[in-house]
Formats: sequence, structure tokens, C-alpha cells
Amino acid sequence: MPNLPTFVLVHGAFANSFSFAPLQAELALLGHRSAAVDLPGHGFGATYPAAYQTPQDLGALAAEPGAIKGVTLADNVAHVIEALERARRNGPTILVAHSRGGATVTAVANARPDLIDRLVYVSAWCPVDLDVNDYYAEPEMADVDAGALALALVGNPAELGLLRVNFRTADPAALAAFKHAFAADLTDDEFRTFLNSFQPDENLDVGTSADRAQAATWGRVPRTYVRLAADTSLPPAVQDRMIREADALTPDNPFDVRTLEGSHLRWLVRPKPAAELLAGLAAL
Repeated sequence: MPNLPTFVLVHGAFANSFSFAPLQAELALLGHRSAAVDLPGHGFGATYPAAYQTPQDLGALAAEPGAIKGVTLADNVAHVIEALERARRNGPTILVAHSRGGATVTAVANARPDLIDRLVYVSAWCPVDLDVNDYYAEPEMADVDAGALALALVGNPAELGLLRVNFRTADPAALAAFKHAFAADLTDDEFRTFLNSFQPDENLDVGTSADRAQAATWGRVPRTYVRLAADTSLPPAVQDRMIREADALTPDNPFDVRTLEGSHLRWLVRPKPAAELLAGLAAL
């Protein structure tokens, strides 16, 4: 099926390719191929210290080295470009990002727009006027609980050279904060199942102003933004702001904007509507 695109899927922070499995199953049943990548230090390249197991040793966990230390946005970009080059041999490619993965695919499109037939951001970071971290100080992010991860933060990020979060915590306050941020509309079992697919470590580098969307390269790739209407970790207001900024940057190539109901993670746990939406984009 050489004319059908390959969906190349890029995960967000603390996630990996495993979280895309239900979506990929739905895409396959609709007749579409997909490849979910693990960014460097993710998936089977992640570090799961023995101290992270049960019973946990939080003191040891706070000091244990992690494989993701030193991984940069540039490393992520190179990894995705390699995947796109391989997928491109089979026909068109649609590059799909979720959450923090948006920073990576934006930089990929800056570097190699020739490898991408369509960019799809699903409630994903698309930095245009500001660096990713700077958006957190903006009014659109005022209702986001920036301390949700901090409740289960382990160790000193500056000393470890990475972010480490104890997603296996039993602290009710931390679990409630996680569920509010990511999965308020899922059942407790669905939420905990997804939480157990998260890995404890994430890299620190989300890029600089040089990695924001660039009109001459990124700006010539057709693009779709899939808004998640009940997202409380990347609220619709900031999703809409990034859409506006991108459209102002390249008014002749605006976002095709779609909306899915639900939280930050619902589309991955109950993926049929998202798969149908993506399948429709393959025909554009």
C-alpha cells in the first residue's frame, strides 16, 4: 500500500511508545500503518532502578544514576529524523506528537520538512513566540497545578541531571494531583494502569528559542492541531494561543484545527475517536 501514509507517533514526557499501543490497534483495524518511536532514554532504554520496585527505597532512588541524563532535544530530533527516513521509503509520512513531544517534532520540521507530509499536534507543545518553559508564566497556564509532579519528585534534578518522579507512590495527595492533571475523566483503574506505563525519569532539555517554529521550514508543512477540550495540564487556552501564534507566523498555511473531548490521556486510553480522526487526515 505505497500511497497510504505511515503515522509516526512521538510520545510526551515520562511516556514511551507503549502508551500508543491501543491507538495503533485502532489504526490498524482501519487499515493504516503506524510506528511509535521511543525517544532516547525511553521505553526499553529507560532506567528502572531496583529502588523503584516494592518495597521502595526512596533514599537510594534519589541518588541512582539514570540513562536519560545528558539527553538533549537535539538527540530526540536526530532519533525521529532517522525514523522518518526509514518510514519515508514506504510512502508519505504523518508525524504525530503528544504533549512534550510537540517540542521535538517542531524542531524536526525545522530541520527536515522534506520528510513530513503533515504534522499533527495532539494537545502538544508548539512553541512559536516563547520557549516552552516560558509559557508556564503566561495567563493561559494560570490554572495549571505546576506542583503536581513536585509532590512525588525524587532527588535533586540539578544533581541527577534529570527529572525523577515516583509514579508508584501511594500518597493520596500526589495521586489525586496526577489524576486531576492528566486523567480526571478516566476511571481509577484506567488512570492507575496508565500511570504504571510511565517511566520515572525524563530529560531536562526542552530546547531554546532556536527550536521554536520557523516559517521557512516548519511553516511550509501542512499541519493539524487536535485540541483536547478538557485538558487540565495543557489547557485549551494555551493550545489556542499556540494555534494563533503559528497561524500568525505562516498565515498562508494555517492550522487545520480539530477537537476531541476529554483529558490529556483519554484519547490514548479510549482511542477510537482519535484513530478515526487521524484516518481522516490520511485522505487530505
